Amino acid sequence: MSGRTELPSGLVTFMFTDIESSTRLARMLAEAYGVVLNAHREVIRAVLQDFGGVELFTEGDSFFVAFGNAAVAVASCVAMQRALAAHGWPGPDVMPRVRIGLHTGRAIPVAGEYASAEVHRAARVAAAAHGGQVLCSEATVRAATTTPPGTTPHPMAGVDLLDLGLYRLRGFDDPERIFQVVAPGLERSFPRPRTPGAARHNLPAPLTTFVGRRAELAELTALVGKHRLVTVVGGGGAGKSRLALAAAEQLLPDYPDGVWVVDVAGGCPAEPTLPDPARDGVDDLPAALGRALGVRAEPGRGLIETIVDRCAHRRMLLLVDTCEAAPTAVRSTVRRLLAGCPGLGVLATGRQPVGVHGELAWRIPPLAPADAFTLLGERAAAARGGQRVPPREDADLVRVASRLEGLPLALELAAQRLQLLSAAQLASRLDDPLTALDAGREDTTGVIGADSRVSEAADRHHSLTRTVDWSYRRLGEQAARLLERLAVFAGPVELAAVEWCDDEALGALSELTTASLIEVVPGPRYRIPEQVRGYAMRRLAAAGEERAVRERHVGWALHVLDAMSVDADGEPRTVSLRELAPYVGEWQAALRWVVGNGSVRAGLRLAGALDPWWREYGSARDGRDLLFRLYGRLSEEDVSPAELAGVYLVHAGLVEDPDEQTRFLHRAELVAHTANLPGLVIGAMVGRRVNLLRDGRFAEAERLCRDVIAHAERCHLPGAALPAVLTLAELLWRNESLDEAADLLGAARQAEAGRPGDRGRRTVDWLLGMVALRRGDLVAAHDHLVVALRSRLRHGFRGAAADAVAAIAVRCVLGGDATTAAVLFGGAESVGGERRSEVFGGYWSAQQARVRALLGDGASDAAYADGAQLGFDRIVAMALAVEHPDLEQGSARFAPTVH
Repeated sequence: MSGRTELPSGLVTFMFTDIESSTRLARMLAEAYGVVLNAHREVIRAVLQDFGGVELFTEGDSFFVAFGNAAVAVASCVAMQRALAAHGWPGPDVMPRVRIGLHTGRAIPVAGEYASAEVHRAARVAAAAHGGQVLCSEATVRAATTTPPGTTPHPMAGVDLLDLGLYRLRGFDDPERIFQVVAPGLERSFPRPRTPGAARHNLPAPLTTFVGRRAELAELTALVGKHRLVTVVGGGGAGKSRLALAAAEQLLPDYPDGVWVVDVAGGCPAEPTLPDPARDGVDDLPAALGRALGVRAEPGRGLIETIVDRCAHRRMLLLVDTCEAAPTAVRSTVRRLLAGCPGLGVLATGRQPVGVHGELAWRIPPLAPADAFTLLGERAAAARGGQRVPPREDADLVRVASRLEGLPLALELAAQRLQLLSAAQLASRLDDPLTALDAGREDTTGVIGADSRVSEAADRHHSLTRTVDWSYRRLGEQAARLLERLAVFAGPVELAAVEWCDDEALGALSELTTASLIEVVPGPRYRIPEQVRGYAMRRLAAAGEERAVRERHVGWALHVLDAMSVDADGEPRTVSLRELAPYVGEWQAALRWVVGNGSVRAGLRLAGALDPWWREYGSARDGRDLLFRLYGRLSEEDVSPAELAGVYLVHAGLVEDPDEQTRFLHRAELVAHTANLPGLVIGAMVGRRVNLLRDGRFAEAERLCRDVIAHAERCHLPGAALPAVLTLAELLWRNESLDEAADLLGAARQAEAGRPGDRGRRTVDWLLGMVALRRGDLVAAHDHLVVALRSRLRHGFRGAAADAVAAIAVRCVLGGDATTAAVLFGGAESVGGERRSEVFGGYWSAQQARVRALLGDGASDAAYADGAQLGFDRIVAMALAVEHPDLEQGSARFAPTVH
């Protein structure tokens, strides 16, 4: 033994030494090896004597020594290597090359020895060294470089410490940063340490392919390169973690000190009742972070301080996943790390931003439709044992992907369902995605119960129900109540609708959007994802509050209907399907509730408001079915004759069956006549013209229209007969009674302007344009038709706008531009909606035949197909761009009369 025998306690630096290739040296020297070995021991013990090292154990060519001062231990190693190099060995080949390792840690001697893992770590550091090399751990470096100032001479004078990087030591899970002691007289160049290099990341190996998101991945990696804190924000199951991991993998070359992942949900389990939100995870997160980075706690010092010290001069990226599991702890930890580690970047994921100054919150979009289809197809093939979904199911797969709104978790769950169901069967069940995708999964129904506890973090992606519940349980009471009230709305809503649900909703709305339970879409409007809506509706039902909330929604729908019925001056507003569009879904949702549970009179009002939409956009069958359900409850309320006759007229306008139409027109007329409601009587009378036109009984239709007009004059309600006037003008046009038709239409302008439901269509102008075409007056035709087209487009009457486009196509034929006419005809015929085909269908066909004769079959078909593929908005723009037949350009005003 050398030096003093009292063993140091507390912060102890352990030294291990041995001779590299000692077995080879012993075989080479034979009996002389003992001389060299003893000389080596004398040199080392002399140095230990000078520096106060306590020799604990010697075996063969190795020493185990303890020091109470890390700087002195490092200095002794330098002196030891110098002394060994200066000793007079028999020859250079027999000079023992000693490798030395140091590590510092807390240890207390017991019965003359140390029982501490720090001893084993020191031994592993020494085993990593090469002969002539001195290695030490980062703990030794910290201890050696914090020698109190004023120590003279400083033990480390002239000594440098070279950072060799992170390495894994046998028997230890966490990586260790190794340093080489460099000083004059010591060798400097050595191979890499004799231990595996530590991984530069702890990114988990993916179990499945990463599908799509190329643009998002490029954008996210670019943002991380520009901002120190980027948070990927989105709802549960949106693919935040997977995208962030993919981005982190791409960023590995940019961070020489590695990319490290910490799952807050896995490392910081929150208490089910969250008793103290201010301290959620404050102790667990640094521990999880320390495990990821290989940083151990030090006695008497907070772990976060140790982590900040370790990372202070490193260039590294930290991926903090699922931040909403412990938001307070994440906010505090990230703030400390960014302030103390200038080379550290943070990529976070969560359902809400971290909330640290300088943060860039990047909201993850849904998967693009093509990517969603690809993901669903790949995962479905895996679920079916590697068998691809047959091509015949592709269309239904597209439906499934579309209904699931590009949500990766929902797509993954849907793929599992495709083990049992065909794509068509699954698509038909997605009106309620929670039932379709969660049924049969472990413990999802209990999650909704009022007394259920928070879902475990590890199971939050087990089902759609659990992933929504994970966020819902963290809401305040007002925000949770607002979410449930908004769930009955069919689509995105404006702020006014939110405030209808709660007078002081702004704070709760902010909380919901921050938690990614509500999305802000352009407008701004506020949208609830379908899985969140389904979850909130289940909570409403479980709490017995659905009826009250539904009735509140019906009240809002009627309030909006009242507001849209009049303009700022209190005058009836022109019916515009474009203006109705944002509210149609809400009115339909309210009506579906009302027909089974609510006010019948409210249902009748909603049906009247939806009538033009149903007829224009092919929803007549749904409207008819809802009306039949309302009829079954008419006896429950006192419905006025005007309301009843009005809804019968709506019904008659929706059906194609002549007998059913006649039956409801008769009912309407009977009710209106009995109650002395002449305007509705006229409406029922004029409704009979539809069947006559459909059957080609034009003469009878003309007589009916003249009778209705006369009756309306006698009742002093000429405006009520406008539909009869317009139909009569069409029939006169058909019979080429153009002057009478023009006079009739000129007198009808005032009536049309006084009817809010008709004036947006500008049918008078359209028919005047048709009359002008028959006369060959291209200037008048162009003027009238452009006015009609602009108005119809502006108010959303696509079918009527298609009629106007077809008429402009005729104007092009008469003007000598058959190619444009063919394109416009193709575009007009591709549009659905309510069109006037009974009288004009033959006329359109004749003009198309004329175009075919002018262009030839091939060119005509090609131009027609081009128009059908352009899309209606481009076709309308093309029609409006047709040059006006200006007399100053030398063109003829009149074309030959067309029959």
